[in-house]
Amino acid sequence: MEKKPALIILSFFAVYVFWGSTYLWNKMAVTELPPFMLASIRFTTASAIIFIIAIASGKKLTITKKQFLNTVLAGFLFLAYGNGVFVWALKYVDSGFASLLASLQPLVLLLMMRFVQRKALKIKSIVGVLLGLIGMYLLVSQKGLQMQEDSWIGILMIMTCIISWSAGSLFVAKADTPSNFFITTGYQMLSAGAILAIGSWAFDESWSGPMSWQVNTQISILCLILFGSIAAFTAFNYLLKVVSTEKVATSSYVNPIIALLLGWYFLNETITIQSMAAAAIMLTGVYFINSRKVR
Repeated sequence: MEKKPALIILSFFAVYVFWGSTYLWNKMAVTELPPFMLASIRFTTASAIIFIIAIASGKKLTITKKQFLNTVLAGFLFLAYGNGVFVWALKYVDSGFASLLASLQPLVLLLMMRFVQRKALKIKSIVGVLLGLIGMYLLVSQKGLQMQEDSWIGILMIMTCIISWSAGSLFVAKADTPSNFFITTGYQMLSAGAILAIGSWAFDESWSGPMSWQVNTQISILCLILFGSIAAFTAFNYLLKVVSTEKVATSSYVNPIIALLLGWYFLNETITIQSMAAAAIMLTGVYFINSRKVR
């Protein structure tokens, strides 16, 4: 597949900035809406918009049976389990500790590439991952890592989410999926929305219509759908096909920095010297991973 530098840069901007912004939008929305319902509405609505745009622009939604099954599996690994269960697990662990666990994703991904795909680990990639972990620890350690009762349940489930997301990244990079990444995203989100709706029903969540939501919640959902889902996840699927998987995983380090800045600006959260040092270390880690030469 032909690599277009400008499109790659825009795609990294989307997964870095837009996904980093979802921390703020989710925090605003989840104060009013239950998590599985929130995620189901987000992904289902985003898939509907994607399909409407695709049809209006003359694109065909027809895909093969194998491609459909692959997109359903990817939707489950990334969104239904990797995203939905992670939010659910926050009932058992402190959010700062959960963020530290989530930063293990690039390391888990590299280990899976080593032992599953038999790929040798590059020195720069290892250094980049270690710097990212150090920076993430400095970032979240300021708030204290207070764990709740039965915290082992949350830790276990978050680790499975990290494995699920990493497995999805490796799977999509090689799988037979629709050549149009916009269509691929639509099918992944449609399947995830359906799975999350079933999960919401199973957990007996109370559903409500958008007209009854607060204005801040409505704006947050709109941003989650347009930017956090459609734009960012389409860019994510594209990057998995044109750059190395571990480079895409560097979003695990950049997203918290974006979230920190947005929290400071919109929610008056404090940015300390330790926070700035952590951000600098994490960005250095990203440089090491992204500067690795591919043979």
